[in-house]
This record gives sequence, C-alpha cells and structure tokens, in this order.
Amino acid sequence: MVDIFDRIREARGPLGQYQENAEGYFMFPELEGEIKPRMKFLGREVLTWSLNNYLGLANHPEVRKADAEAAAKYGMAYPMGARMMSGQTKYHKQLEKELAKFVGRESAYLLNYGYQGMVSIIDSLATRKDVIVFDSEAHACIMDGIFLHKAKGGKSYVYPHNDIERCAKMLKFATAKAEENGGGVLVITEGVFGMAGDLGNLPEIIKLRKQFKFRLLIDDAHGFGTMGKTGAGTGEHFGLQDEVDIYFSTFAKSMAGIGAFVAGEKEIIDYLKYNLRSQIFAKSLPMPMVLGALKRLQMLREEPEHKNKLWQIATALQEGLKENGFNIGNTQSPVTPVYFSGSVPEGTNIVVDLRENYNIFCSIVVYPVVPKGVLMLRLIPTAAHTLEDVKETIEVFKIIKKNLDTGKYNTNVIPMRKVLE
Repeated sequence: MVDIFDRIREARGPLGQYQENAEGYFMFPELEGEIKPRMKFLGREVLTWSLNNYLGLANHPEVRKADAEAAAKYGMAYPMGARMMSGQTKYHKQLEKELAKFVGRESAYLLNYGYQGMVSIIDSLATRKDVIVFDSEAHACIMDGIFLHKAKGGKSYVYPHNDIERCAKMLKFATAKAEENGGGVLVITEGVFGMAGDLGNLPEIIKLRKQFKFRLLIDDAHGFGTMGKTGAGTGEHFGLQDEVDIYFSTFAKSMAGIGAFVAGEKEIIDYLKYNLRSQIFAKSLPMPMVLGALKRLQMLREEPEHKNKLWQIATALQEGLKENGFNIGNTQSPVTPVYFSGSVPEGTNIVVDLRENYNIFCSIVVYPVVPKGVLMLRLIPTAAHTLEDVKETIEVFKIIKKNLDTGKYNTNVIPMRKVLE
C-alpha cells in the first residue's frame, strides 16, 4: 500500500514541480501597493497588464468608500449562516433583482464564488440521464462540473473550440444518448474565452436549435460589464440575450469584487436556489461584498464612461500591436494575447527581461496550454490604463520581438532578482 503523503512528495503535480525555481516570481508573485496600472514587484515599480480590473473600479474612490462604510456598519460576519437558514437579507434580494434586470432575465441568484458556483450549477442542472456538450476551451470550473457529472454516471461530449460543424456532430450523439436515457441535453460555452479573448460562437450554436433540442448555459465572466451596448454581456453583444437559457458571471472581473450570480427563468433559478449544494451549505455572502456589489452595479448602469475608456485603451493596444506586426490572434474582446514562436526557456527569458529591464509585468502562457513552440503573452487592458501606458508597452514589445528574432533569448540567460522570504 502507498502512503498518500509519500506519493505527493515524489510527484508534486504539473505546476508544483516548478515550485522551487518559480514561486514568488513566475508563480505566486507579490504585487504591492494600490490596485492600479503601476504597482510594485519585488520593490520596483512595474506597469502591470495582469489584473482583470476591466472597468478600473477596484481602486475607484466611490467604490472604496462604499466598501469601507459597509464594513464599518456591518463588519465581515453579518449575516451569519447560510442564506437558506439565517443568512438572508433585503440587500441580497435587492442585488439579485437588480442583476436580473441588468442582464434581461426574470430572476437571479447570488453565489459566494464563481468557481464553486459553476461546478454546483452543472451538478444541479444535469442528472446522470442528461448529456452535456461543451467547448474544448471551457474554463476549469466548467471542466470540474463536468467531471462531477461524469462521476455520477452522466455522459458528455466535447467539440473543438468554436467548431460548429463538430458541435453539431456532438449534438447528434448527445441527442441519441439522451433519448436512450430519457434525459435532456445541456450545451455549455463561454461568452468571452479568457485566454485568447475570442467569443463563443453563440449565433451559430443557437442556430443549431433548428436541428436539435437543448438548453444553453453561458459562462460570461469576462463578458459581463465589457461586452454589449450596456455591458450586459456577450449575449447582448450578439443581440441574442433572450436565447441564453442560463446566464452566469462572476464579480471578480468588471465588478472588481468577490462573488458571482446565475440568472434565467424564475422557475429555474428558484430550483437552483434550493439545490445548489455549494450555496446551501456555505455561509451567506458578507454584507460589505453585497453592498459593494450594489454600488459597482450602479456604476456599470449609470456611468458608461468606464466601459468606453476600457475599449479606448483596448482598441489602441490591439491596433498598435497589429500595426507593428504582432500576432494577437482572433480576440474580439479587451483580452489581448500576443503570440510568438519560441521555446519555453525563451519564454522564461522574455518574462524576466520584461520585468527586470523594462518594468513591464504581464502573464505568459506556454505548452501545454498552447501548442509546443508557441508562446503567448496575455495583456489585460483596463479603464485605469492610459494611452501613454499603451505606447510605452508597444515600444518595449518591439524590442522584445527583435531580441527573440535575433536569438538573444535562446543563447543568454537573463538574470532575475531573487525572491526574498
């Protein structure tokens, strides 16, 4: 028999194996100071493009005032207990009502966290008789929900990212299996895919309803507040909001907070309220987060200048990169990937060079998230950035590209500062 701890010591997992050399620099880096484009990393100011603070609300004076006043009045404990037992308040209900109205749905329900919320939504919606069809690039929370579905005997089919022809083929298989089981079909995709920035092909997926019967669940974590005329999300962007059966988003991006929500028909949301195990058995969302979310939502509704500024910065960044010969893929959202050809060691050197010599902080994505030989630097523009930030970053990226093309990152090891305990 194997000792579980012995096995863990011998194999730390796909990411844990890099802990000794990467922690504190590439993984678990500490950004210090107020949340804004320029923060401190290892004691030095860096221009950061790694925060999902899309609308710049994280450090907005009105938001901080609302958070502070709510914390002073209620503390972090109130309300005590789960919503179902003793954690219900009029403000939780008010936030749900306003969220539902904002995204054009009959009803909404608050979730403590997006990740656990999505896992629990999938678990509650789909029985073992039902079949799930999902996009191959789906977020980890969707994948974990599907793993739970499969663990209880459910079936699922995956289609290559945004491949509608293969999606139709998987729906054909799913329909046959669901009819055999006496169940239904649930299709899951994202509104905005958070790595590459492209959109889920909602128009073509919805057209498949002419051939197949299914319900549609959208994870719009990166679309809520950023996409559509009012910021109501990717469904609004396509003019298809009414075709989305279950709409999900988190407060961790545009709302710069904690929590999430799910919205849809009242009867379905009522069902979820009484069946989401991650909420039934969890403490209610603390009052400062609820009142803070109400303030943020008010600003989303009444101050479109935040979204307008975000898109001004995102457009300037993306167009500037393209004009200078950079490959940013097929992004249709503020998420801005920049693709290079190179090895993982070259990618490591690029990140170190950016941080140590040019004071630019952004995230890198390497194999197996992207194919071998591909490197992706992921930039997140926000309403808090300036056009000068964009100009500075593009000039630095031109230098980085030249260094990569001339082999600098293949032959030299760029020294990085040691992480102090």
